[in-house]
Parts: sequence; C-alpha cells; structure tokens
Amino acid sequence: MNALESQLEYAFGDTLPALGATLEVAPGVLWLRMGLPFALDHINLWLLEDEVDTPAGRVRGWTAVDCGIATDITKESWEAIFATQLRGLPILRVLVTHCHPDHVGLADWLCRRWHAPLWMSAAEYGFARLMSAGLPGADGSAAAPHFRLHGLTDAEQIAKLAGRNHYYQNLVPSVPLAYTRMQDQHMVRIGGRDWRVITGFGHSPEHVSLYAGDVRLLISGDMVLPRISTNVSVFAIEPESNPVQQYLDSLKKYAGLADDTLVLPSHGKPFRGLHTRIAQLNDHHRARLAEVVEACATPQSAVDILPVMFKRPLDTHQLSFALGEAVAHLHKLWFDGVLQRQLGEDKVYRFVAV
Repeated sequence: MNALESQLEYAFGDTLPALGATLEVAPGVLWLRMGLPFALDHINLWLLEDEVDTPAGRVRGWTAVDCGIATDITKESWEAIFATQLRGLPILRVLVTHCHPDHVGLADWLCRRWHAPLWMSAAEYGFARLMSAGLPGADGSAAAPHFRLHGLTDAEQIAKLAGRNHYYQNLVPSVPLAYTRMQDQHMVRIGGRDWRVITGFGHSPEHVSLYAGDVRLLISGDMVLPRISTNVSVFAIEPESNPVQQYLDSLKKYAGLADDTLVLPSHGKPFRGLHTRIAQLNDHHRARLAEVVEACATPQSAVDILPVMFKRPLDTHQLSFALGEAVAHLHKLWFDGVLQRQLGEDKVYRFVAV
C-alpha cells in the first residue's frame, strides 16, 4: 500500500472475489473480477439484483455492470458465474459505463446470450459503434500520424502503433445494434433502488457512474480509482481537445456525495474516502502540470516530456496512453494561456512557457 492509499479505507481489506465467483459488497450487489492481458491485469464488474415488468409478469434477475474484453477466457469466466452465482436467475440488462474495450467488449455477447437490452450514454454508445467498425480516424492506424505531430519519430515505435490497426475491433468485435440511453442526473431503477446517473468527461466521451444515495454506494467506473490516476488523453479523433480540464471539472460532480460513500471502482478494491481520493487526484494533476511548465522553459514536444511525466519503461500499449496523456497536459496549459504552441519546420508541435 502506498502513502496515498493509506489515507483510504479498504472496506474488505485484501479480500478479492475468487475467479469465477462473487463477493457481496452490499445487499443485492455482487463484485466479480475478470482478467486483462495488460499491465493493468483486471477489471471489476458488478451484478445488481433486479426485477423488470414483462408481458408475462414481473421477472427477477440481475443487471450486469460492465462486461470485460471479448476473449474466450473472459467468456469462460462469465459462464462459471452463470452456472454458480446467479441463483438460477437471468441477466435482465447489461449496463456499460463507457466505451473502452474492457468495459464494453462482451456487451453484444452478453446481450445476445440473455436476450437483454444494452444501457449506455449516447456518446459512449456512438463511440463504441464507431471504433468497433474501424472507421477511418477511429481506427488504430490514425494514432501514428497523430503522435508523429507530437514528436514521435522513432520508426520502430511508429510501426508498432500503426500495427495496432485492429486493436479495438479485436477486443470489441461487435456492439448491439440498439440501446437504451442513460443521461446525467437521470434515475435508473434497479431492484427497487434508485441509482443516479453521474456523467463524466476527459477519460471517455460521456462516462457513466451510478450513485445510490439511500445506501451510499458509488459505482465509479474509471472516473475515481483508488490506486492509479485515470488516464486522460488527446487522441487522433479529437486532436484539439482539453481532457484534463474536462476530467477535473467532472470530479466536482461528486462533491455532494456522502463522506462515507462506498466506492466500487473498475480497477483496484472497494474503498471509502471518496473526497480524500478526489483531493489526491487534483493534487496529482497540479503536480504534473507544474512539472510540465518547468520543462517547457524551452520548447518541448509531448515526446520530450514523456520522461518528465513517466519514470518507467513503456510498452506499446502504455506508450499510446502515455503520449495521449502528455499531450493532454500540454493542451491544458496551452488552453490556459500558460504555454504557447508552435509548429516547427519538421511538422512537430512544441510548447513553450509564455
């Protein structure tokens, strides 16, 4: 446990749900984990007891929150859950917090498997469809020219990024053809309990978190994580964006939530200390921004400031997110008027302190 984590209260200590099993974190709320083939090696998923009205009468079952990536291993893990953890009840709906592959990857499979509807926000659903289709600008090959503008000139690294052309489609091969929209501040009724939708920006187009005020539970998705900071990146499809500012603004939406809220994050362990963690995240970004300003005493590209922001070696998967985050911090300072942006004769953007 690092120094920042020690300021949080892990509600279940080091206890984790076993593979293919669940752990009840609140009445009617089950925690399960699926593996990921990345440095971040897991995702937390949630099952909420539910009831829905049908022409045949009221049916009891479960709402699944997030899905895991589309791999045979993940499907096998889900099948174990179906066989042993659902008490013979069906999945009634599939609710997805956002469009990233570890969250939406198996949504179509789950929806077809259980004849269940998909619930997402409009922007997240649209982006999932866009990227799963591999349309120009949203496909993996768009990353190479985008990051070349920000100083990536290493031919081997560029080739690796360009080679990830089908990365998203491999992890999200299909998305349901229809969905039910969730919107900010709307209430979603699940199992006799109202969950308030809180949308967030910066990490993804219209991320959905869910808050049940009567029991002080927050399904935070990727917006508030206990151990790592949420990735906020500038990518090719929205090259002039300001996601750091969007993310910091979004964190303010949690200010009114109860101090003892139990946070159910997509990565890491359930914890209490929401407002402490948000203060830590704000401090983290202030520190990173200060480091970037100091580095930009002379003109710097995003590639130039990678060693300032990231002290560890980066694989290709991590490089894409690290570069996106470096550009995002440069962009915030540029939008704030702290830095100027210059396009050099070599067609690389560099930023320098005003």
